Amino acid sequence: MITVTFTLMAVIDMLGNAPVLISLKAKMGGQIRSLQATIASGILMLLFLFVGKDFLNLMGLDVKSFAVAGSIVIFIIGLEMVLGLELFKTDHNPRSGSVVPIAFPLIAGSGTLTTIISLKANFHTINIFIGILINCIIIFIVLHSLKWIEKVLGPSGIIVVRKFFGVILLAIAVKIFGTNIQGFGK
Repeated sequence: MITVTFTLMAVIDMLGNAPVLISLKAKMGGQIRSLQATIASGILMLLFLFVGKDFLNLMGLDVKSFAVAGSIVIFIIGLEMVLGLELFKTDHNPRSGSVVPIAFPLIAGSGTLTTIISLKANFHTINIFIGILINCIIIFIVLHSLKWIEKVLGPSGIIVVRKFFGVILLAIAVKIFGTNIQGFGK
């Protein structure tokens, strides 16, 4: 259970996502619905735990296609952060923004969901279930603390950290894309 929890924690990387989330919070009128984003990402992770691979197969998709699509969205968010551009339409409604792009693909994105599918090969479902629940608590705490994190960093710190983590997001997106594009469409 501890291994699963820490594996998911590393993949989700809520503290690393804090600058991204602060940037998205500003685009959504200064508010993220922490509980809604936590519940939505938790439901996605639990769905993938129980029916993820079957669902993708039903849709005629494989895990690689899903990962490539998620990497493109993450790449665009990273570009926005680094270049200061706005490619996604600003949505001041925290209800919709808390689900897309926060719950999916940032929190419960292709990396997280494919990790859950992979963990099923080595761990009992109950251990993965508990690991997901523990991570949902961490997700809620970080989302709920964004105002405090933003205050600690200050305006200059936010800009520096946003640019740095934008580059990190670009690198993650390229890695996910490169890893999963092999054999794509076969």
